[in-house]
Amino acid sequence: MQDVMEYLIALFLIVSGVFGLVGSFGLLKLGDPMSRLHAPTKATTLGVGGVLIASMIHAIALEGKASFHELLITLFLFLTAPITANFIAKVHIHRNETPQSMPPAGEDRLWATHDVDKETA
Repeated sequence: MQDVMEYLIALFLIVSGVFGLVGSFGLLKLGDPMSRLHAPTKATTLGVGGVLIASMIHAIALEGKASFHELLITLFLFLTAPITANFIAKVHIHRNETPQSMPPAGEDRLWATHDVDKETA
């Protein structure tokens, strides 16, 4: 049984390493800033999550005690990564786009990031 758990831990670590490598490679090689943003937020989050799952399995199966610190770290990571990506995307839009270069916003008429009162601007 211990061998099976060790193989499962190794599998999670290898898969996590592959996700981390793909996310890092995407961050370096993708040309568009918005594409660069997508690679690390998705792939690297899964990579770190896999390492934390492997750590939880190791604590429960091989050390005989439950460890919930990894679960809290995973929860924190899954909550903060999309928010950070949203802020970085908004900065990119503000620096590189104008209301005229954006696609049509539909019934809202303006994109929220460019919705500025003309009198105060």
